[in-house]
Amino acid sequence: MTWQPGRDRIIALLEADELQRVTADVDIAQLLLDDAGRHLATAAAASLSGDLSGAYQLAYDALRKSAASLLEVQGLRATSRGGHIAIQEAAQAQFGSTVRAFRSFSRIRRARNTFEYPRTDAPGPSPDDVCDAITTATQARDAAVTILYQDVLTLWQQLTDETEA
Repeated sequence: MTWQPGRDRIIALLEADELQRVTADVDIAQLLLDDAGRHLATAAAASLSGDLSGAYQLAYDALRKSAASLLEVQGLRATSRGGHIAIQEAAQAQFGSTVRAFRSFSRIRRARNTFEYPRTDAPGPSPDDVCDAITTATQARDAAVTILYQDVLTLWQQLTDETEA
């Protein structure tokens, strides 16, 4: 029996120093989820006021922090080397098969980068883009809350083949 889905990807991210092991902390995970909730509320207000780029950025941050909260309770955290992509890959590997919002992480991140570094031939986000990002991030936060409160996540353990047998 393996630790859980995504084990091989987590091992690869740890070996590449894109993730690191930390002391698991449910309180930090809750802080991340609280931030995500505030970001979503502010994103909705920013969207209504016409700040579409700001709204998109906040929705993306809510999605990222929701994913990071799940890693935090497992004693995992992205390093500066791994950054947002490591969070994305770890969340997709572990939760992407059951949480559709985490499968959208890459698409939302790439779009956010485009909007953060605009070009004259590439406009910022549309109202539909922002609505999609807020909806996706809300689904990710809701899923993270559900997963955390089910108390099914355990500390990361890199098991050897002999230990698993």
